[in-house]
Amino acid sequence: MTKEENEKRLARLKAIVSNMPTKPGSYQYYDEHGTIIYVGKAKNLKNRVSSYFHKEVDRFKTKVLVSKIHDITYTVVNTEEDALLLENSLIKKYQPRYNILLKDGKTYPSICVTKEYLPRIFKTRTINKKWGSYFGPYSHIGSMYAILELIKKLYKPRTCRQPITKEGIEQGKYKPCLEYHIHNCGAPCIGKQSLEDYQECIAQAREILKGNTRELQRTLYSRMMKLAEEMRFEEAEVLKQRYMLLDSFCAKSEVVSHTITDVDVFSVTDDERTAFVNYMHVMNGSINQAQTFEMKKKLGETALEILQLAILQIRERMGSTAREVIVPFAVDMTLDGVTFTVPQRGDKRTLLDLSEMNGKQYRFDRLKQAEKLNPEQKSVRLMKEIQAALKLPKMPYQIEMFDNSNIQGSDAVAACVVFKKMKPSKKDYRKYIIKTVVGPDDYASMQEVVRRRYSRMVEEGQPLPDLIITDGGQGQMSVVRSVVEGELHLDIPIAGLAKDDRHRTNELLYGVPPVVVGMKTDSELFHLLTHMQDEVHRFAITFHRDKRSKHALHSELDDIHGIGPKTKDALLQALKSVKRIKEADIQQLTDVIGQAKAKIVWEYFNKNQETEVVKGS
Repeated sequence: MTKEENEKRLARLKAIVSNMPTKPGSYQYYDEHGTIIYVGKAKNLKNRVSSYFHKEVDRFKTKVLVSKIHDITYTVVNTEEDALLLENSLIKKYQPRYNILLKDGKTYPSICVTKEYLPRIFKTRTINKKWGSYFGPYSHIGSMYAILELIKKLYKPRTCRQPITKEGIEQGKYKPCLEYHIHNCGAPCIGKQSLEDYQECIAQAREILKGNTRELQRTLYSRMMKLAEEMRFEEAEVLKQRYMLLDSFCAKSEVVSHTITDVDVFSVTDDERTAFVNYMHVMNGSINQAQTFEMKKKLGETALEILQLAILQIRERMGSTAREVIVPFAVDMTLDGVTFTVPQRGDKRTLLDLSEMNGKQYRFDRLKQAEKLNPEQKSVRLMKEIQAALKLPKMPYQIEMFDNSNIQGSDAVAACVVFKKMKPSKKDYRKYIIKTVVGPDDYASMQEVVRRRYSRMVEEGQPLPDLIITDGGQGQMSVVRSVVEGELHLDIPIAGLAKDDRHRTNELLYGVPPVVVGMKTDSELFHLLTHMQDEVHRFAITFHRDKRSKHALHSELDDIHGIGPKTKDALLQALKSVKRIKEADIQQLTDVIGQAKAKIVWEYFNKNQETEVVKGS
């Protein structure tokens, strides 16, 4: 599209907007092919739609949407509630590209109660309301199986798939299956269980699926006591077993006072691209429906906008008629006969906290699943987290950490480990033998190593790290900064990991002067930083041990030029010690290692002795 054509398009759209009414309603945007690409609602149609065409619109996605609009239509309604309902209806019908949509729940199973003569109860992922009634869907599969298991123990619904009719039972067409013989079915197919009793069991199972467990308990208890009064103890015992099973199930699912009845709870957790709306339905103090819905953001919608649309769509999908809706913040919407509550304390606040916890956990689980499929995603997320925590100018792709190791200044060494994309890059690890420092001086040793490391990298033109982390507190940070910034004039961010009185790492320091960065010690990022610390410590200690071991095994024979390990081993095996080798004459040495090498060894020790005699005189 040319610039002139685009200007004509915008002028035509603005003309439509200028003639729009100031009443509530729903508006629809169309692309060049006449397809609806966005549906919205408004208290004031003219004001809302004109806001899309302001020059100061700052959201990139909104600008993209406006560039695709070629026509606008609208529908005026009487109230804002009617506008909301109309918007929801149009979104469901046309599924516009730029509207946020509830993720399809077909992957979650539901529980079906069939409409057969002898109804069955089973899980299914296929929804066809001609077959029966459906409860769910259940995002937590364990909860669904727990309910099915309870119904199976309480009411023993048939599991066979054969079509059973009243006439077939009367004519004796059916035979009892194994489920009857192992007492998992009452065999209504052969009249062992009456139709009335079976239908009553199915009706009670429906009440459990609806969440009306407390009312069902009261009914069972009153019937049980009545049977006991009538001396019908066997029948009362059956009801008692059902009552106890139901009571056990309710005890597990109860989270608040059972005075809270028929309430919907919503919470929203979102990030840049996706929102997760958790929904719970509470009946008689027990949660009988709980699910988290995923919604893809199309135009950078706010949490308020997402929650308002989700409330309407989710309540319709779940078939909720609750008159009270608990939400985390005030919503700018009204529904007929529905009260919105933002609880601050008490049982309702407990329910809201539970909903928020479930939403966050679902988001975390989805993130983990995505990271398993794409490991790079986790690395980027952690780099972004540390960038945000330290307010770094860019993501720390390359992080380096140093550590010293010595025993009272002897065999002093240092190590540098390198992490790229938050993973160890072992080919870039470096070992250093301390050359200029005498005695146990960790600060001076650290300065020497850092100076050698980065001066060489600058000379060779190697890429410098995006972040240096010291294995120590303010002291280590200051000595590293004195070299990096003071001597080499390099601009590399420096952080430090500090330990508590028990020598456990508990703080991340950053800045000038260093301050504690607010980061939970049980967070994934902090665990990764302490892993880096453990890695550099391990690498330095291993290098120090190797060096100390070589020093401890050093022999005077190692200093003789022309004598290798095999000759050394042969001499020690024959003469047992360096002292005896020194005292041996040339013939003894020749018998062991030959004339040429014997002469080298004999001359080495005898010349040393002559030198010592001269020094002594």
